[in-house]
Amino acid sequence: MSAIEKLTEKFKEFKPTTWSIKNRTSIYLLIIFVTIAGVFQFVTLPKEQYPDIVIPTIYVQTIYVGNSPKDIENLVTKPIEKQLKSISGVKINKLTSTSQQDFSIILVEFSTDVKVDIALQKVKDAVDKSKSDLPTDLTQDPSVLEVSFSEFPIMYVNLSGNYDLQRLKRYADDMKDKLEELPEINRVDIVGAPEREFQVNVDRFRMQAAGITYDDIANAIARENVDITGGLLEVGNMKRNLQLKGQFKTAYDLEKLLVKNITSHSVYLKDIATIKDTLKTSESYARLDGKNVITLNIIKRAGENLIETSDGVHKMVEDLQTDLPKDLEVKITSDLSTATRTSFRDLVNSIVIGFVLVLIILMFFMGVVNAFFVALSVPLSVFVAFMFMPGADVIVGTHVTLNFMVLFALLFALGI
Repeated sequence: MSAIEKLTEKFKEFKPTTWSIKNRTSIYLLIIFVTIAGVFQFVTLPKEQYPDIVIPTIYVQTIYVGNSPKDIENLVTKPIEKQLKSISGVKINKLTSTSQQDFSIILVEFSTDVKVDIALQKVKDAVDKSKSDLPTDLTQDPSVLEVSFSEFPIMYVNLSGNYDLQRLKRYADDMKDKLEELPEINRVDIVGAPEREFQVNVDRFRMQAAGITYDDIANAIARENVDITGGLLEVGNMKRNLQLKGQFKTAYDLEKLLVKNITSHSVYLKDIATIKDTLKTSESYARLDGKNVITLNIIKRAGENLIETSDGVHKMVEDLQTDLPKDLEVKITSDLSTATRTSFRDLVNSIVIGFVLVLIILMFFMGVVNAFFVALSVPLSVFVAFMFMPGADVIVGTHVTLNFMVLFALLFALGI
């Protein structure tokens, strides 16, 4: 055996590397494809400040005005708890209830392996079964809600100026309607806005003299304060729907309400009561820089891009300000997208700096061309991670977004 044959026999190769060297054009094309696909995924992936944490916890809320905490416990909380404890098929880790004046709250925590939609349906079924044991005159039927971190506001839009709160509320309502038209927005909650209220202050002696009870007054108001359909009206070849508007808009509408029609005379509400058009007792307050404001809590849909949603809200607010009075101040606070933008800038800077530093250091030992291709592993490794992130939904069982946890993992891996 010749010396050349002996050398050839001892030579060992890593076949993927050999194939890559022989097919360098294919490798160049692959690098270009990975780069384009990675950049595309980086731009299009939903961006969040926090990961979408799903916890199988359900919230049951019941309102029964005019009852003490003890009555709420016995009449509302215990019947619902009885049905919740009998839920089958899923394990309940913890059941917590709170009975307050006029209010019952029950938190049902399931095992982490239980899907939220299944837990929600189980609780709804149990609450429906308990309704036969609940009082028939509940102020509000039990509402079953999922505890979700996506329900927290992503920013606050504050309206202030030298206006009374009622006028500020009109501006806030108009802005709320426009903001909710954005497809990324789930809902907009108003905080610190006054609510209109009609007070019916009954004169007890006049009411007794007329032979009228509180139920007569309540039934008369409930019966008349409605909009009803008036049927169809034929107009040429078309049929138009008629609607009779009966809801009260002013105190005068209530004053002329007929409570009881007695043989000798008719009793109107103004004869036995004083009507006041006023405001409800405030249940929420909002202040900014020491001034009363009305705040719009912006809550986006789960899985939507936080940065794009924030940009849409900012643009919408700027467009709406052109139609608002010049002295009405609109200020956006607590925008979560600010921290998210900073995190993404840090990631991009780390990729660029890592590429440059590796290139500078290795070029003294390997030459510029070889160092360049080695340094390419820094951004390419990140781009490959971006490519596979959409497919991670199947593995982790939830929607994957670019958030501070994912960015930290990428930066940590990049450092290694």
